[in-house]
Amino acid sequence: MKNIVVLVSGGGTNLQALIDAEKRGGLGGGKITCVISSKPDAYALKRAKNAFIRTKVLERKEFPDIAAYSKAMAELLKECEADLVVYAGFMTILDEQVCGAFPYKMINVHPALIPSFCGKGYYGLRVHEEALKKGVKITGATVHFVTEECD
Repeated sequence: MKNIVVLVSGGGTNLQALIDAEKRGGLGGGKITCVISSKPDAYALKRAKNAFIRTKVLERKEFPDIAAYSKAMAELLKECEADLVVYAGFMTILDEQVCGAFPYKMINVHPALIPSFCGKGYYGLRVHEEALKKGVKITGATVHFVTEECD
């Protein structure tokens, strides 16, 4: 069994899709063992609790910079014995401390077809708003390995 830890910041619709997939047996040999939120009021935490999944909060604003936050996140992920880390609406870009500790063990769900609408400033609903402004006819999502380079 592989321990899947999901990182969230908001409503948790992608988390809910993962929870539903797990209930259907769609995660193969994986099980969501913890949900970590960057915000204490994220609705995703309620979704996790409703599914009896352990939750933790690691608030970004409690740390002086991204290096300190990334260090704390890497330690927490190790404590959770994460085999796979899924960014599901997680709104913080972590540094090489996390990427180096979990190479090819972290995936991100990005709400666009990369290379369109990606990089700094393109996240959540902003991606869809920009796609609508540009008049794109086809859109989708990209799931990719997380590296030190953003999207």
